[in-house]
Amino acid sequence: MAGVVWRIVVILFVLWLLGYTIFHLGPAIHALLVLAMVAIVYNLLVGRRAV
Repeated sequence: MAGVVWRIVVILFVLWLLGYTIFHLGPAIHALLVLAMVAIVYNLLVGRRAV
């Protein structure tokens, strides 16, 4: 019975941590996505050409 309780506690903690991170780091994640898109476009424009 104690194993089930600990499993529920861990699952709830992970879900809480995930929600907290997404809520508070939303703008940072958006900025990282924009930087990734810029890097992809840059790589497509000036990347190595296949021979």
